[in-house]
Amino acid sequence: MSVDASLEAPRSAEGQGEGFSDAVTVAFGDERSDLYGVARLGLAGGGASGLVILFHGGEPVVVHAEGAVAIDGVPSSWASVSAAGLDMAVIEPLRRWRLQFAGDQASLDLELEAIGAIAELPADHPAARAGGMTGYEQAVRVRGLATVGERRLDVRGLGQRGHSWGEPDWERIQVARTVSAWLGEELAVSAVAIRPRKGKAHADELVAATLLQAEGDEPTASLVEDPRISTTYDGEGRQRHAGLELWVGKDDALPWQLAGEAICGTSLDLGRLRLDCAFFRWRGRGREGVGRYDVVRRAEGG
Repeated sequence: MSVDASLEAPRSAEGQGEGFSDAVTVAFGDERSDLYGVARLGLAGGGASGLVILFHGGEPVVVHAEGAVAIDGVPSSWASVSAAGLDMAVIEPLRRWRLQFAGDQASLDLELEAIGAIAELPADHPAARAGGMTGYEQAVRVRGLATVGERRLDVRGLGQRGHSWGEPDWERIQVARTVSAWLGEELAVSAVAIRPRKGKAHADELVAATLLQAEGDEPTASLVEDPRISTTYDGEGRQRHAGLELWVGKDDALPWQLAGEAICGTSLDLGRLRLDCAFFRWRGRGREGVGRYDVVRRAEGG
């Protein structure tokens, strides 16, 4: 897959299966204002859906989802898709975007600017085949305003924007994990792990991870040769601590190692699925930062 400006538009479901979906997801964190959020705008089954989760002061202040919003045909741009009070627009393809949210408890008006190279998940990667999805991710600089209750916040953070599409088959998937770490503007990690239905542990998962480095004149996106993710869960199955061990090349003497711990999180019932959404503080290689760690799994009996 070669990522170009044409991929920024919503994907047509023509010729695809009934389970085809398309989505743009933004996650961001601002330690200074203690504000963290995930926003997802999607298309599936002829309708639109939206999901917004915001944390402030370590607590969830918005957990809002809306689905099956009627739309006419295939939208020409994401600016014409709206759900759950969420709106997104492409200002400059692959470079700049805008995200707005209006809710009863909070609102957002943010501008996103790409940092560095693009992390691709090609359709032929084992993790993409197992998960049924392909797409790309970009580390972003996040600037703008937010309101939480009566508080007005100046947002100056980092995050990630991704566009993914495909046909995930939850009859074949047990767990899907999305992990990201933003360690300043020069370094980010993007990873996805898919555990097939018959898998029992992390070792059974298919993992794709990319190391994004923005130092120097030539930003790089290095697909990790041997990515390993370990996680400790609490009694309710929520992710609490995690470790990343990233062997970027076959001849590396030492891997990139990061250790993370949850700083806020919540769970959301999505019918046959359960979403555990969390933000982590990451440390490693003499750096500190934050990032998103989401787990989507089949609900019990789902």
